[in-house]
Amino acid sequence: EVQLVESGGGLVQAGGSLRLSCAASGFIFEDYSIAWFRQAPGKDREGVAAIRMRDGTTAYASAVQGRFTVSSDNAKNMVYLQMDSLKPEDTAHYYCSAGRAGPPVILRLWVKSDGGAMDYWGKGTLVTVSS
Repeated sequence: EVQLVESGGGLVQAGGSLRLSCAASGFIFEDYSIAWFRQAPGKDREGVAAIRMRDGTTAYASAVQGRFTVSSDNAKNMVYLQMDSLKPEDTAHYYCSAGRAGPPVILRLWVKSDGGAMDYWGKGTLVTVSS
């Protein structure tokens, strides 16, 4: 059974940092890419960042480029999202998702999408950034 479990959300002041974690199990890690999405109240889900597990290739949405960093520990089947310089508009539920690995362009498409192409999803973790 495929499982994606997010953790690390919480309340932080603007300008602060949080690190989200995604624990993955039930599939061959290197055959997949992992993407983070978020959904703010009343808004559509949007892509945040993605990483291809086999070689660490990454992609970011323009809204988080330079502030967020996605990384992985393949030995532990873990993916992380380091979020720095947080802004109130980063407040959202953050979701970890998995899709079959493809060329790097796929990652760039995912972070511009609402996640409809992803195969598996976690239940999410809430990030609240206060002003």
